[in-house]
Amino acid sequence: MTMAILIPLVVILGLMFLVVVFVIGLYNGLQRKKLGVENSWSDIDVQLKRRHDLIPNLVNSVKGYAAHESGTFEAVTAARAAATGASGAAAQGGAESMLTQALGKLMVVAEAYPELKANTNFLQLQEELTSTENKIGFARQHYNRTVNQYNEATKVFPSNLIAGMFGFTEKDFFELDASEAAAVKQAPKVDF
Repeated sequence: MTMAILIPLVVILGLMFLVVVFVIGLYNGLQRKKLGVENSWSDIDVQLKRRHDLIPNLVNSVKGYAAHESGTFEAVTAARAAATGASGAAAQGGAESMLTQALGKLMVVAEAYPELKANTNFLQLQEELTSTENKIGFARQHYNRTVNQYNEATKVFPSNLIAGMFGFTEKDFFELDASEAAAVKQAPKVDF
């Protein structure tokens, strides 16, 4: 081969190699972000399972003192069943919001029974549930931040081209229901 043909061929092959390396880099970056979203969802899932496991014990504790509140117990049980059966961030968020509302009603029932509020088993379960709720909140923040980074990477140029070619689709945020969000924003009431 002559030098006149060899130099352009080497330049073209070099450019093709750089493009392939660039595409591989973008693909791997998207894949890492997708794995980050999946990992952060598993953190939420662990805490939700812990929450779901605590609820029957909490219901049974209250049921021992307020057996006539069967409607509240059934609502909590139904909401728990819906939450354990939900899949995906959006569906899980809605189901968890319903469960939070049902648990709020259960706690209102518990407030009416001073001997229950003094029961160490109930207090321990309530503390564990509160701790788990806090962990869910932190895991939700991490998940939503990770989803935001991933979604941004699937939307901006040039990674959006790679995302479209390889089927990287937008992920849902794990959001609070409007009524739950309002409850979270309210300042706690302190009585002295």
